[in-house]
Order: sequence, then structure tokens, then C-alpha cells
Amino acid sequence: MKVYHFEEVTSTNDLAREEQFVHGDVLWAERQTAGRGQRGHTWLSEEEVNLTFSLVVEPRFLPAKEQFLLSAATAVALCDCLTRYGIEARIKWTNDIYVEDRKIVGILIEHFYAGATLRRTVIGIGLNVNQQRFDPSLPNPTSMLLEGEKRYDREEVLCTFYDCFMARYAQVEQGDGEAILQAYRALIYRLGREQRFRLPEGEELTATIEGIESDGALRLLHAGGNRHSYHFKEIEFVIKS
Repeated sequence: MKVYHFEEVTSTNDLAREEQFVHGDVLWAERQTAGRGQRGHTWLSEEEVNLTFSLVVEPRFLPAKEQFLLSAATAVALCDCLTRYGIEARIKWTNDIYVEDRKIVGILIEHFYAGATLRRTVIGIGLNVNQQRFDPSLPNPTSMLLEGEKRYDREEVLCTFYDCFMARYAQVEQGDGEAILQAYRALIYRLGREQRFRLPEGEELTATIEGIESDGALRLLHAGGNRHSYHFKEIEFVIKS
């Protein structure tokens, strides 16, 4: 594990694309002037109290069609990490990590390809560690400090996550992707419960979360008894603040 610690960058994910960074490298920044989240959102994080970093991996063994396994491995590893600190977390599809109904981690994963396989993957993570107050525009944030009621050593938390991730990554590399998917399914936020969703055109609906498909699609049971699976950007959660 080699950690590059920066005071300020535009985005750790953008910087991690550079070929000088190799498999296993971590780029950790105290401040990102253009930090990005999923769905084009801006990532907001208080300086000097949280972890905003990108991890570079080179999964050349993995077919592009199986790339969801890396997303699943990352999300499960984050839950593994938080469990070590006594914090029970769940995965809000696709890649947010929640404690009860509050968001503690955001993930942005970007893949680069070499033909039919992956060449390089950049895993961007924003983990709220010691933050106590949040921007009012954020609907439902929390942090390790708020959940565990104590401050944490950020470098130690980073190392713990790295160990958890590499253990899950090894499962993917060894061809045990099903174990990753099973762990992911067991950790799905609001699994087996009715949840409000919004479609891209703005229509809202209520459905029961049944699980995920092997490609990461979210499987829902609709009120009329019909089942349908949705991919990323085809549906989103409606979470009350």
C-alpha cells in the first residue's frame, strides 16, 4: 500500500487516471476543488476530518461484463471496515453506504478497458469520519464520529479499509465472485421492504426490494405482482430527509 497524501487536488479520481499510479496506490486529498459523486453530483466534505481518496487497481483478469463485481467488492469491504469499528452499515444500491437511513460513504468507480477486459479501475471514496456538522443542503448525512460517539484516527481507518478491500478483491481475482454477490445481497439497504423510487421522467412508484442480479441490476417486486430489474440511472431511491 502506497499512499500519496495531498493538501489539494481538483479530483483524486481524475489524478488517479495518470499512468504513474499503479495497482494498490491510494491518493488521499484533504481538499478537492472538483470532487465528484454519482449521477453528476458534487462531493462535499469538510477538510481535515474525513477521508476522500481514490484507490487504483488493475483487474486485467476481469471481463468487462463482470465489472459490477468490483463495485460489489468495494461496497462490501466498506461495510466490513465499518463493522470493525462497531458500526453496522448497509449498501444503498448501487454504491452508497448507509447507517440506518443516513449516508456515511459515497463511492464513484470509473473503469478503463483493454478490449474485452478491464485494464484499470479507479475507486473514489468519500467516507465521513470525524465530521459533526454538515451542509444543510445534504439531506441525510452521518459520520463515524456521530455513530460511534468518538473520534477516529483517519490513517488507521484508511488502512483498515485497504485490508478489507484487498481481501474482497482477492475473492474476485480467485474467481469467487458469487461469494461477493452473496455478501452484497445480504447487506442491501431496505431489502425485503417497500421503498419509494423515482423514474428518470419523474414518475414515482413504490416497490419491494428483492435483491440484485449478477450484473448489478436492482430487482423490484411491484405492487401488481410484476417483477422488474433496473440498471444504474434507470431508477433512483426517494429518501426522506
